[in-house]
Amino acid sequence: MTTSASSDVLDTARRAKAAAAELAPQPSGVRDAALLAIADALRARTGEILTANAADVARARDNGTGEAMIDRLTLTAERVAAIAADVAHVVTLPDPVGEVLRGSTLANGLEIRQIRVPLGVVGIIYEARPNVTVDAAALCLKSGNAVLLRGSGSAYASNTALVGVVRDAIGTAGLPADAVQLVPGESRDSVKELMRARGLVDVLIPRGGASLIRTVVEESTVPVIETGTGNCHVYVDEHADLDMALRVLVNAKASRVSVCNSAETVLVHAAVAGAFLPRALSALAGAGVTVHGDAAWQAAGDAVLPATDEDWAAEYLSLDIAAAVVPDLDAAVAHIRRWSSGHTEAIVTRDQAAARRFVAQVDAAAVMVNASTRFTDGAEFGFGAEIGISTQKLHARGPMGLPELTSTKYVVTGDGHIR
Repeated sequence: MTTSASSDVLDTARRAKAAAAELAPQPSGVRDAALLAIADALRARTGEILTANAADVARARDNGTGEAMIDRLTLTAERVAAIAADVAHVVTLPDPVGEVLRGSTLANGLEIRQIRVPLGVVGIIYEARPNVTVDAAALCLKSGNAVLLRGSGSAYASNTALVGVVRDAIGTAGLPADAVQLVPGESRDSVKELMRARGLVDVLIPRGGASLIRTVVEESTVPVIETGTGNCHVYVDEHADLDMALRVLVNAKASRVSVCNSAETVLVHAAVAGAFLPRALSALAGAGVTVHGDAAWQAAGDAVLPATDEDWAAEYLSLDIAAAVVPDLDAAVAHIRRWSSGHTEAIVTRDQAAARRFVAQVDAAAVMVNASTRFTDGAEFGFGAEIGISTQKLHARGPMGLPELTSTKYVVTGDGHIR
């Protein structure tokens, strides 16, 4: 990276740190007013945003980008309206800043309280999805954090337009505009500089494919909250309601394939395979899904492709699904333990004992019982727009809402106490 470009990234981080110090003590009402201003500005300037996005989409198509990534990149008037609605919804959520997690008065009279405080400066490194730009800004502002946004070059025009709208809105609402900034530069060098801005950036959150996440986790000197890929499974138990299982499977796989909570593998208990596989193949074919299956699935349908280890490991993000028949629940759990990315796993069963065993034995950020994997989402969980879905176990796990964007500090109050 050139000295000038490196200086640009660090200058941006310094401004964010100063803005974070100014933002943190602002009352909740001021931050909420800024969020409402953002929502209004998004609606008012939708045309400007869509023009910028259209340029990004056209460039992506010219570059031969796959349809799954183009879907993530594309904004429509309806999607912008939904983003604005999400921002307005964040206003209605409880402000975590200042919440007392625990407190006590010691025998010597000292009062001790542990309270939630903003993390400070949050860096978001993400791919393609411009909605993340506004979601991240809204959640960070609500929780008193400044945010540095480093989206992919493919969405640079969209992100520039969105950040411009957000900065104008919060500036008129009385918050420092530098609380929301786009990291300068479109090359990977600017990402590396952001990852090394320890002391200026308090935490990084990568959102995207496995390669991006691995790079940030392995190379960053700034603390990282890892958001993992979604190799999600649906297990159809021997005691499943097969009509329910069919609805859950088709929704989990085909309702939106380009997202991390879509199902990538279906496992079916051998006891119900004879009845379920023909129906599943018909329903999946009707949804345009290609099945990559084991011998049992191949025997059930001529169009089934043979599955390999690459299929069991795949996060397709496309109209493809891996499929296997398993002898029992233990085998399903073993398969999931071997191949799961730890995002979301689902069981369909009417047997509560089987459901309890599955929940206890499967290690994932979210486990669904008789529900689609597509529910692993901050908005669906009632958190508002999420900052990401963490698949690690420290400092957060699962959909990350407002509380996950805070740390804590202890406030100790005495009356001239000495030790």
